[in-house]
Amino acid sequence: MARAAQKDRTRHAILDGARQLLARGETVTVVAAAEVHGISRATAYRYFSDPAVLTAEAVLDLSVLDYEEVVAGAEDLRSRLMAISGYFFDLAVEHEPTFRQYLSLNLAAWQPDKSTLPTRRGARRVVMYRRALSEAGDPLDDATAERLVNALTVGTGIEAMIALYDIALADRQAARIAADDIAGALIDRFLPPAT
Repeated sequence: MARAAQKDRTRHAILDGARQLLARGETVTVVAAAEVHGISRATAYRYFSDPAVLTAEAVLDLSVLDYEEVVAGAEDLRSRLMAISGYFFDLAVEHEPTFRQYLSLNLAAWQPDKSTLPTRRGARRVVMYRRALSEAGDPLDDATAERLVNALTVGTGIEAMIALYDIALADRQAARIAADDIAGALIDRFLPPAT
């Protein structure tokens, strides 16, 4: 867990470095963004291999609320998981052009040789789902909890929005209802019944 927290801090430091460069009107490179916080070139490239992806994520990172704000008012685990799912779907809808561009840049950076794959995207929704489960006292064993997190991740965010908008041709309201239906069904499938 400490290792994951350190990786998260390093990733956020590089993103912050990119935002500082943008604010000063300077060119964003992976190395320059890392150097703002004294992070080595080698370490920086383990997190970001493409400056365009780094820049896009740095801009999107500003839009994401803290976990506490996302789950505020949610009284139980099911409500917290639903709040996280809805929040990330709505976030993608509200920033659709930026998220589509970000996803496009990530797809363009993909390499078939697994040794050169870029590190995964920010995975903020995954972190929030895991936190909600851990705060609930881990009602599921580790493997089942991870299955739930993976399933919820598929039905959340830009990927779900694209499937619902571009493939199902759902309008905004129908897409949101479908995203809620998917999240609710998954949560009900995995969580033990409330007592």
